[in-house]
Amino acid sequence: MRLATHWLALWTLCCTLEGLQCLAAYVPLRQYEGLTFFDGWAFYGNVDNTTWGNVTYQDRANATSKQLAYVNDAGHAIIKVDNTTTLVRNAEVVNRDSIRLTSLDSYGMGSLIVLDAVHLPFGCSVWPSFWTYGIQQEWPNAGEIDIMEGINGMERNQMALHTRPGCFKEDTLPQSGRTLETNCALDQGCIVAESKPNSFGPSFAQAGGGVYALLMEATGFNIWFFSRTEIPANLASASASSSLDISSWGTPTGAYPPTRCDLNEYFPPQNLVLLTTLCGVWAGNPSIYETTCPGLCFEDNILGSGSNYADAYWEIRYVRAYINENSPLATALPTTTTQPGSISTSTGTATGAQPTMSTQAESAAVASRSQNSLVSLIAFALFYFGL
Repeated sequence: MRLATHWLALWTLCCTLEGLQCLAAYVPLRQYEGLTFFDGWAFYGNVDNTTWGNVTYQDRANATSKQLAYVNDAGHAIIKVDNTTTLVRNAEVVNRDSIRLTSLDSYGMGSLIVLDAVHLPFGCSVWPSFWTYGIQQEWPNAGEIDIMEGINGMERNQMALHTRPGCFKEDTLPQSGRTLETNCALDQGCIVAESKPNSFGPSFAQAGGGVYALLMEATGFNIWFFSRTEIPANLASASASSSLDISSWGTPTGAYPPTRCDLNEYFPPQNLVLLTTLCGVWAGNPSIYETTCPGLCFEDNILGSGSNYADAYWEIRYVRAYINENSPLATALPTTTTQPGSISTSTGTATGAQPTMSTQAESAAVASRSQNSLVSLIAFALFYFGL
């Protein structure tokens, strides 16, 4: 592990000092899709004790039996808020059932995460998000990256980084979004608002959905959104085994350079999180809620038949993880063994596979380069690290 860490540090240094193209191609690492979509995630199985929404996140057994998490006939993952139970105020706390998923695997520098969805949850009181966080320390000391997040009647996505004090966003790299906040240590994080249409709300589904992508490199974090008709050709045609060249993807919505934030320092490997909460500290804030929705968040939404949550669901084609082909870690990809498992589909139970991931402890060599200065740099690093 120490050897791989040294190589990764050396590779990052070479990219930075030599101006090499380290961001071009990414090779498949892991995918969450089809009948085995849910096998790579942990179900939270608790109340919302982080943003204090009026939901109880279900464990896998309950999520399956209540048809809140399943794979439909199109092979897409459906992740829903309960919209059939009538709730009344008969206790101090009244919650509606929902789902929170956390990936079993984490992703570090050199990772590319892609979410392709045809529907995102929306509606008054609804607060969906797809994000990452480091589990190594108490939040936010190991960082958080909000890839997709919106509430209530918002029409466009907003993204953000959350860190401990000392990390700031600078607009030194091109981006199409609008920076709203630069201090990543504030409660709201350092925010970029989407400028493109169809990134959230009913228009997202009406446009056929779209793709969100997060690139994590020590030289900068990038977040893209592509509406269905704007998805780059190589991404639209990609399969689970395809490599991706991001050089044609154009300007990202949000660009977070390392000029005032050492991304390696603030962001250790990140786990993926996908959830929908209701009301809570953001969507349920009265002064925010009333800007796009009528009435009161809890009384006029959580209570009652739940029919107003008919659109509070995710329909996901896939989530895929890639790694930079230039990274030495790309030559030591995880190997997968399987054991019997089952998942719920819209028509019943189908046999699936429960992945158990193990990483090979292999040393990796940095590819030789034509530049003599780079060769010298590698030779020095080999001597310095005692490799």
